Amino acid sequence: MISLQVKGVLKKSGHAHRKSLNDSLDGELKGFLIDEGQLHTYDDLTKVNPVTPTTVLKCLQARYRAQVFYTHAGCTLVALNPFQPIPGLYTLEVMKQYHCAPQPQESKPHIFIVAEEAYRNVQGQVDPVNQSLVVSGESGAGKTWTSRCLMKYYATVAASSSQMKSQDTVEMIERRVLDSNPIMEAFGNACTLRNSNSSRFGKYIQLQLDRSQLLVGASVQTYLLEKTRVAAQPANERNFHIFYQMTKGASVDQRKDWKIPYDQSFAWLPNAEKALEEDCFNETVEAMLHLGIDTEKQGHIFRILAGLLHLGNITFCTVADESQPCDIKEHSKDCVQDCAGLLDIPVEELQTYLRVQTLRAGNQSVLFRPCSLADCWVRRDCLAKVIYAQLFEWLVMFINDSVCAKKSTWCNFIGLLDVYGFECFQVNSLEQLCINYANEKLQQHFVAHYLKAQQEEYVSEGLEWSFVKYQDNQGCLDLLEGIPTGVFSLLNEECRLNRASDAKQFQGRLEKELSGNSSMSRDKFSKLPHFTVAHYAGKVSYQIEGMMEKNKDPVPPELIHLVQKSQNPLLHQLFADRQAEDQGARGLRQVVTVVSRFKNSLESLMKILHSTTPHYTRCIKPNPECRPLTFRKEEVILQLEACGIVETIHISAAGLEADGMDALGPAVEEVLSAALRRHTRNETRSALVHCGRTKVFLTNSMNLLRCNGFIFDSVLGWLLLPAGVRSWLVRREVQRWNQAAAVLQRSWRKWRALMDTLAEAELDDAEDLREEEAAPPELDPVLRARGSVQLSSLPEPVMVRGWPMGLALASAPTITVSMTATGFHKMMSAMACLSAHCFRSGEYKVETNQFKQGVASIRAQPRGSIKLHYQRSPLLYADRRPDHKRDGVTGLNQILLEGI
Repeated sequence: MISLQVKGVLKKSGHAHRKSLNDSLDGELKGFLIDEGQLHTYDDLTKVNPVTPTTVLKCLQARYRAQVFYTHAGCTLVALNPFQPIPGLYTLEVMKQYHCAPQPQESKPHIFIVAEEAYRNVQGQVDPVNQSLVVSGESGAGKTWTSRCLMKYYATVAASSSQMKSQDTVEMIERRVLDSNPIMEAFGNACTLRNSNSSRFGKYIQLQLDRSQLLVGASVQTYLLEKTRVAAQPANERNFHIFYQMTKGASVDQRKDWKIPYDQSFAWLPNAEKALEEDCFNETVEAMLHLGIDTEKQGHIFRILAGLLHLGNITFCTVADESQPCDIKEHSKDCVQDCAGLLDIPVEELQTYLRVQTLRAGNQSVLFRPCSLADCWVRRDCLAKVIYAQLFEWLVMFINDSVCAKKSTWCNFIGLLDVYGFECFQVNSLEQLCINYANEKLQQHFVAHYLKAQQEEYVSEGLEWSFVKYQDNQGCLDLLEGIPTGVFSLLNEECRLNRASDAKQFQGRLEKELSGNSSMSRDKFSKLPHFTVAHYAGKVSYQIEGMMEKNKDPVPPELIHLVQKSQNPLLHQLFADRQAEDQGARGLRQVVTVVSRFKNSLESLMKILHSTTPHYTRCIKPNPECRPLTFRKEEVILQLEACGIVETIHISAAGLEADGMDALGPAVEEVLSAALRRHTRNETRSALVHCGRTKVFLTNSMNLLRCNGFIFDSVLGWLLLPAGVRSWLVRREVQRWNQAAAVLQRSWRKWRALMDTLAEAELDDAEDLREEEAAPPELDPVLRARGSVQLSSLPEPVMVRGWPMGLALASAPTITVSMTATGFHKMMSAMACLSAHCFRSGEYKVETNQFKQGVASIRAQPRGSIKLHYQRSPLLYADRRPDHKRDGVTGLNQILLEGI
């Protein structure tokens, strides 16, 4: 059921492991293997003790024999390929079971647990909200099948219902997202030596979710299609699936239209007799229809593909006269006619441009130069590769236009990354160099995210931590992508030079510039120009011959002009804008190499991965022959060591990150210790709980399930304690403010009531004053203290203290001041003084009862003079002048006057 990919990973080191793997189980594993019948129950490799490559291997082998193919390895999931269908493992009921589980992590390990965890992170808006599921492993380990299961899971749980859209619309979205898979696999996958459905390109699929976390669309981004496979298939391997689907599944009418009778053989279709389940033509056609590729467009596509098959049957031979073009062999001339007819291009020009190169002399004159026999083969293959690559890009664009939702309708995404696995063949060239470089970048991302970052966090939190050694591949990446002296930089520089490529000269330059990097070497006994790179998964030797030409990826301009004349609407559309791009490139004198394009697209992918929450699934290929339920320890241990699974288990088993504790860390540690002492007997507190500066770490040896939720409840309570304490402090402070304000308000009300009473007593009653004129009374101490005095009764000037005058002015819209002065001029002087010092704002006016309506009546004539002295109040805002244009007063006055 998991039919996938792997090329051999350095078989040289496999022999070194055999003896240790077969003979070392008596020592360190004696206690571990006492009850081997229980090994298959270890659903998490962090429970293995001791954690060594051999113990991990033994546990995986036991689970594989028990037909348990998924195992947790701390923060990652290990998936073993069974190479046969497993009934009931990926059914709809199983999907619903994991989706509806309260705690999916407590269920049996499964790829659906990883999918559900990412989906719930989006639902909970856990930052970063966007998720990436990275499915990695060797070619043939199960990546393609795993990605297919993930897409099916999300199409099921995220598009099962919708309140805003009709059910037909939801089903259409789900169907189109799923139907993009068989199309991409038909045109981008092929049967290789060790995998019947090997992805020959990388893809990153974004599943787009709306605000309700429902699936509303998807988009596909592809990387480095192995287009050379169209014209050159390695020994015992096949071309892309779509060609075999056509030749095996076409109807009678289609065979007649495409000129592919039953007895027709094609040079570019090796191993056609091999029957695979991927050779399902009807499934591909049905998926095209669901995506909107109608019958007419399908006809254009299949005619182009059939034309490429006939192009591959065209062969050449030399002629005696070297000044004449090579001849097309007699039995190939019908193929030329069929190819030109299917591509809808002029047959004469096809014959000419496959054998003759056009050269421009000046602006207009054109020269024709016959091509050598080798150049004729290259031009033929080049035409096939460029057409197929353009057709593949058009399919990807069409799929995106069909399934991609508008930006306004989706806000988050879950990305699925499925890239080619690490490859090591007998002959490795530019394709393998780019593929292995991509795997190096992904391995670096894994190391940085899981191994390096987690250990550095332990140290930064102040924990006593001994670093677990892991393989850091930064040296290999520096060798490949270093600027200006990396392999890619030197390769691009060589391609931009206007000279013939020299493999030996380039090898010498690599050795000169990169001899100081320990990741590069070469076999001194090999006569072929090459260089060897020490990748994280093993050493690989790359052949330099032909690498520069592949990196340039030149397309003869006359071939581009030829296909632009095609009457096939689709083929003409594919190359409609190609001429302008070529002219622009020539004008700039720049060569955009294959390595440059691939490196830029890979950097874009890594930016996406770094901005999302990654979830890693490590696929393992248990045997190189793809035999069902066959476990080869040598094959598995190499993959475990290459991808750092053992180191991951070591680090994951050491601790688990908890939430921030702030200043309550010791208190939380005490609560956890008390809880653990109640539920554990043999383990010490320090072995279970580690409090850092801002976080608490719980070791995985602490079994939370047996604590029956007590620890969780205790920790949750202490997690909420800081917020509760802060809330209580704020409430208490606010209550104190309210109480203080209430006291001030009560005091203000009492003082104002007293002032009203005293003001009535201060009214100048002339009759009373005349009766008491002979004996002026002494000043009442209460009046002196309160700042109110009968001015007319004073024998001599007295300083009057108006204590909260600012408050009085601020609290009342009008103020009445009663006083009596002797003489008209004295009275006017007093009024002018009050106007100048107290009422400058213009909002108040000074009036006297003696001059209303122009009539002056003197009710009393006290003796002496009036002198007003003002000083700043001890209150900060009490002497503030009122201004009704503003929004009231501030500070203490506002508190005092509030609610009055």
